[in-house]
Amino acid sequence: MSNFEFLKQTEIFRSFADASIEAENGIGLNTVTCSILSRRALELAVKWLYANDTDLKPPYQDNISALIHEISFRNILDAKLFPQIKYIIKLGNLAVHNNKKITRQEAVMSLRYLFNFMQWISYCYSDNYQELKFDESILPNEASNILVMKERENLYDELSKKDKKLEEAIRENDELRKQITAKRENKKNSYDFKPENISEAETRNRYIDLELKLAGWDFDTNITKELPVKGMPNNSGKGFVDYVLFGQNGLPLAVVEAKKISVDSKVGEHQAKLYADCIEAEYHQRPVIYYTNGYEIFMWDDNEYASRRVSGFYTQDELQLLMDRRRNKKSLAHVYIDPNIAGREYQLEAIKSVCETFEEGHRKALLVMATGTGKTRTAVSIAKVLTEQNWAKNILFLADRKVLVRQAKNSFTKLLPNMSCCNLLNSKDNPEEARIVFSTYKTMMNAIDEMKSKTGNKLFTTRTF
Repeated sequence: MSNFEFLKQTEIFRSFADASIEAENGIGLNTVTCSILSRRALELAVKWLYANDTDLKPPYQDNISALIHEISFRNILDAKLFPQIKYIIKLGNLAVHNNKKITRQEAVMSLRYLFNFMQWISYCYSDNYQELKFDESILPNEASNILVMKERENLYDELSKKDKKLEEAIRENDELRKQITAKRENKKNSYDFKPENISEAETRNRYIDLELKLAGWDFDTNITKELPVKGMPNNSGKGFVDYVLFGQNGLPLAVVEAKKISVDSKVGEHQAKLYADCIEAEYHQRPVIYYTNGYEIFMWDDNEYASRRVSGFYTQDELQLLMDRRRNKKSLAHVYIDPNIAGREYQLEAIKSVCETFEEGHRKALLVMATGTGKTRTAVSIAKVLTEQNWAKNILFLADRKVLVRQAKNSFTKLLPNMSCCNLLNSKDNPEEARIVFSTYKTMMNAIDEMKSKTGNKLFTTRTF
């Protein structure tokens, strides 16, 4: 008996029906296996969509992250499902790439969201759609087996080897694609699919807990939930901070204010600032402010910048570096620019303009320069200034062609001989030991998803560069 038995009633769903049932049975082994198999079932289903729906345009690569963010996929997917499939992917990534514990609640949530996605597929593309509810009571009890890190990676790798290339699947299904696409279009015009809703309170903390785990935070050592604070502007003068993230020295690095999924994250901005005020008064260190509704995360280092949306939380080391930089970084108002690197008048003007822009609190700058004007030398000089003034630790240089990546690395290495450089396209270079990384866009996207450090954690995180 399985929640996913309905998929077997439609022959064209066979490629992912068995994988979905296997994921559900996986929770009877352990939560890690279930999370990895749920991610795989999702990936097979998404690839099936690309192979069979003519409205979907394959992106630059066929890994699951690229596929779900492609605009044509977002256009056909029910918007309420997108955060749910991201949850399945992130939990699966955590299961494969970290030794973190996956709770049964998290694994069940992944299965529930997988079920919602499969119900949507069935609604759109099946002739015998039935609106069903996920039944948690029929899930098998978990055994005591625990997968060690190597076993997790091997399981993921072995499953991936079985997958058919997306281009091949598209060619095989060429005749059926128009019929299947038309079926979805007709369903879209006749009925608004409504996936099963999960309570806001139930999902809120699980989303945020998962994001924190992905950033390497540990609830047993460096996170405190519901930390009591004094000095709030209310009758009691007291409050409770949803999450406080601590450094190795015991000082607070960040506060996280959580809101319900149905509430705009920005509603929590003022509350989070009040908590940061209270914590600063007690610990004499201003924490970074995060506020989130589980779907979107905003970061606010209000000593330096306006709040902005980010893709995840900083790690403990990255937040500590931010704290150290508050004390150590020097002004960019009057900097020495090495004329042996970039000495032309317009190059000096460009570099000074970038420095002024950053000094004024902006986070982005764009220089547009013609061929032959020394763009690379200007970039080298900016990198030198920012690292010497402690504004930047690591530099990422991207180009759209391999030859440009190679040329840029050669220039940086020659002009900045004391800075370690790495070309990601060269397997002999070590990115973990490099301060400046050079890559094409596609290679970098792969590295963000797949490349790991010596400790087994993701090498490139939200704040690496």
